[in-house]
Amino acid sequence: MAGLVNAVRTTLSENLGGVAQALAPAATSFTIEEVPDQSGKVAVVTGGSAGIGYGVTHTLLTKNIAKIFILSDTKEVVEKAKDAVREELGEDAANRTQWVQCDLGDWKRTVAAAKEITSATDRIDILVNNAGRGIMTFQLTDDGLDRHMAVNHIGHVVLTAHLLPLLTKTAEQGHTVRITNQASNLHTATPSETKFASVEELNKDYGPNAQYGRSKLAAILYSRFLARHLTSVQPRILANATHPGIVETKMSQEDIHEPFPLGGYGMSVGLQPFKKNQFDGALSTLYAATKTEKSGQYICPPAAVEEGSQQAQDEQLGEQLMKLTAQLIKEKIEEDLPSELHPN
Repeated sequence: MAGLVNAVRTTLSENLGGVAQALAPAATSFTIEEVPDQSGKVAVVTGGSAGIGYGVTHTLLTKNIAKIFILSDTKEVVEKAKDAVREELGEDAANRTQWVQCDLGDWKRTVAAAKEITSATDRIDILVNNAGRGIMTFQLTDDGLDRHMAVNHIGHVVLTAHLLPLLTKTAEQGHTVRITNQASNLHTATPSETKFASVEELNKDYGPNAQYGRSKLAAILYSRFLARHLTSVQPRILANATHPGIVETKMSQEDIHEPFPLGGYGMSVGLQPFKKNQFDGALSTLYAATKTEKSGQYICPPAAVEEGSQQAQDEQLGEQLMKLTAQLIKEKIEEDLPSELHPN
């Protein structure tokens, strides 16, 4: 009976806000107050100016982080975030943030953004790969690829690849470096036939939930791939995937109406009383970015390690995902992934 009660408490605390957040069993509990001091450290947060990303940015600033590079495709949103930080935390905190324009679906621009960051700092301790396309209809990028996979997965691989020398340098100086990739329990919506075998497969329209879910499965597989190929050679670099739960964000309030004009009200209005705020939604990411000493895990709120679906545990599927990822990056921007990010 105790096991069943803990399972229910874990499920509620992982996914819902409000009083459910306090139901987490002691072994999986983690709060904003428990985020360690970040003095002297540098972070990169994609989508760090709104929603969960802003919850991460704001919290790291309160924990004295030296610098945060915020990647966003909209300067106006970043400026509003900086104004909010300035008002709540003061001018010094606002000055510790730097905006970098980047649409992660544009991989050449992503390369340029990474170079802008590496020219402005001599260390990176935290890389939060958080930005993404939500549950929306099928769309192709200018490169002719499914936008969910191009933004949520491949764009972050390109970014990680170009930040890797600095991440490695930081680790070699004796610091623990943490990479987090934003996944979701909706990875279970991935079509069972998924093999990551070809562009044609990636560009098949399975519908909004499945397109989104597949890109979130990729986040888990990628994190576990990094644990096998990167952490194994550089133990101080940890990589983990996270699930935020149901969070009040632009995605759940507005974007959901793009694929579901009427049905989306179930998410935007019906679930409103149960949604987490952006700080509770950021807890699993903050745990993965500042606290955990493990790599290759799938961390659900607040700090519960889950196995994920059978597909999420399939190492060969992860290897094939990265094989296709490397192939597409080579074709589209004529670059090879570093050996640590390249499948055997």
